[in-house]
Amino acid sequence: MTSAASPHITGGLNPLVISGRVDAERVELTPRGELVHGCAETLAKTLAELPHTITRVDLDMRGVHFMDTAGLQFLNVLGDYGRQRSLTVTTRNWNGQPRRILELAGLDTSDPIRSAGHDAAAVPAPDLGSSVVSLERAERLHVLQEEVEQLRQAIVSRPVIDQARGILMATHGCTSDEAWHILRETSQLSNTKLREVAAAVTASAEPNGPPPPPELRTALQRALIHRRDERGRGKS
Repeated sequence: MTSAASPHITGGLNPLVISGRVDAERVELTPRGELVHGCAETLAKTLAELPHTITRVDLDMRGVHFMDTAGLQFLNVLGDYGRQRSLTVTTRNWNGQPRRILELAGLDTSDPIRSAGHDAAAVPAPDLGSSVVSLERAERLHVLQEEVEQLRQAIVSRPVIDQARGILMATHGCTSDEAWHILRETSQLSNTKLREVAAAVTASAEPNGPPPPPELRTALQRALIHRRDERGRGKS
């Protein structure tokens, strides 16, 4: 058994696929991909197809490498399924960024279903009343959403940044780490976003490509000189 989210739902990045194995009265589900918009619907479809004779559902989450607040809705669907049918439901092997999101949401990473209770997984719509608890939850959600957005930007920016690093390595004979530091320092010196610096470097390497703007060229030269000086001091 396998269920998958449509690419248009997840933006085509890495749609969620849930495979499963039935062993007597127990089902083990293995989600792979991203817990983003549409993941709760994919899970609900998978759960609706399970045999009515099962008494336990276990999810192995090691194949999930990215999660935003939609992942909390995924947990809510799973928790509701267990309560409505009086089943045991568990999730295990949360790693990397999804584990960090659970921590930010205040959930137990070893058993987020139990720690979420009935309503806690629905964090995306906190009650912004005067209670300390609701205000704390709202602040926690704000931090969570900021971190997710930063991670999304990093994923989107990575290809062009990797290209720029390769260009600097080939052009200036520097290592991958040195190229990374050169890009970061250029970004800081010119007060330009790292992705924009990388895009300018990459574009300038194309045949008849435009050179970086003057302020970027100056910052890049300073960063290159600084890196050469540091390398020279390291050899002395």
